[in-house]
Amino acid sequence: MDLLTKNGHFRCQGTYYSVKLKESCQFHSIYLVINSLPYGTLNCVEPRRDTITYIPGVPAIEPHELMSYLQETDTTSVVHRIIFKAFEEAHGADYILCNTVEELEPSTIAALRLEKPFYAVGPIFPAGFAHSVVATSMWAESDCSGWLDAQPAGSVLYISFGSYAHITKQELREIAGGVLASGARFLWVMRPDIVSSEDPDPLPEGFAAASAGRGLVVPWCCQVEVLSHAAVGGFLTHCGWNSVLESVWAAVPMLCFPLLTDQLTNRRIVVREWRVGVPVGDRGAVFAQEVRARIEGVMSGEEGEELRQAVRKVRATLEAAAAPGGSSQRGFNEFVDELTRRCGG
Repeated sequence: MDLLTKNGHFRCQGTYYSVKLKESCQFHSIYLVINSLPYGTLNCVEPRRDTITYIPGVPAIEPHELMSYLQETDTTSVVHRIIFKAFEEAHGADYILCNTVEELEPSTIAALRLEKPFYAVGPIFPAGFAHSVVATSMWAESDCSGWLDAQPAGSVLYISFGSYAHITKQELREIAGGVLASGARFLWVMRPDIVSSEDPDPLPEGFAAASAGRGLVVPWCCQVEVLSHAAVGGFLTHCGWNSVLESVWAAVPMLCFPLLTDQLTNRRIVVREWRVGVPVGDRGAVFAQEVRARIEGVMSGEEGEELRQAVRKVRATLEAAAAPGGSSQRGFNEFVDELTRRCGG
């Protein structure tokens, strides 16, 4: 291997590879063609409002479902220059590997394969998944198993917005109000910097007292262990791709509050295509009443049972793909064979 870049690309004896482990195939399709989309998708004076129907392999998508940085009208920032450089590198890749499953994104994968070899090799999880001895984060993890063991099956709402994105104090206030009003048990990962480093205790005053006996707030935890616990019945998530796959593998339906980047596109997949989750507001437009209603629907309503049935079906698809002889196992073996051949093995 001659070169490994931060964007997941590497060269081996002149061959250029793209490895995408944290995004969906649908994201990658948009990623590859966005600079050549017609009608001025980028650099618009006003935000787009028309349905986009011309991305190969991607069903009609609304502008608000695109990655957050593609919704912005000013694309001259340093962040955008870095992103567009990554686009250029992806265009130059000889092969693409993606942490997805062929049966879940067939039309998108078929479209990508018209451009270059594409291998769906997901889901990619740590060894042992729910009981891995290798930490997957630098945050110190709280042991929540004792508290979860004391809760009824399927009664706990797990809440986490990932390891780096931030929310505003007002958004947090509305979500906390909805959680309280729902009456649901909950386990909430509250990173010390979730709002800002200067506000290590951003929950509304009185929240802890009002939720005593039915909630646990921790700075960080082993997410796969929590999701795999029988007590967990729902996941209020930012819709990072790893979190989506982990939630599906644990057969836990999602309440989706995406914050940035590909998370908005992932919500579309979870809610509109796989139908294993529900939306919960948007940035700057999330309200306690809707949060409460969504939690109640998922945790105790008929909607929740339908979601659980749907997520079990998607999980079965993931399991079949990852099993010996499954589509992801075959894809990985085909890639290794091709890589060995190209690199002179």
